[in-house]
Amino acid sequence: MTISAANLHDKCAALRTVDSMKQHAPGHRKRPEHCCLDKGYDYADIERGVKMRGIRPHMRHRGEESRSCRRGKPRRWKVERTNSWHNRYRALLIRWDVKPAHYLALVLLASALIAFRVARW
Repeated sequence: MTISAANLHDKCAALRTVDSMKQHAPGHRKRPEHCCLDKGYDYADIERGVKMRGIRPHMRHRGEESRSCRRGKPRRWKVERTNSWHNRYRALLIRWDVKPAHYLALVLLASALIAFRVARW
């Protein structure tokens, strides 16, 4: 889990986030083989940086029309769904904490609660 400033463009933190991925278990790859990115990451340096790290990027390019998923409904990305679950916690929706360590602790606590709830389903 990484955090960044609210007024920072996603492009600026993308490669830093990929580099922060840790190895989960011995024998597993350090990073995933594929990465789904939206149109906000459609920059040559981001695509080149992801490829240099051995990850195959999957992204829509700016100006390209989005595809509809099965049954004509638009696809909802898992990351966006998880972001909406995080927004249920008021302290995360509006950042009141000044210190980044405190905000990161709240994000990690909310993530643990979300994982606990999903595991119970």
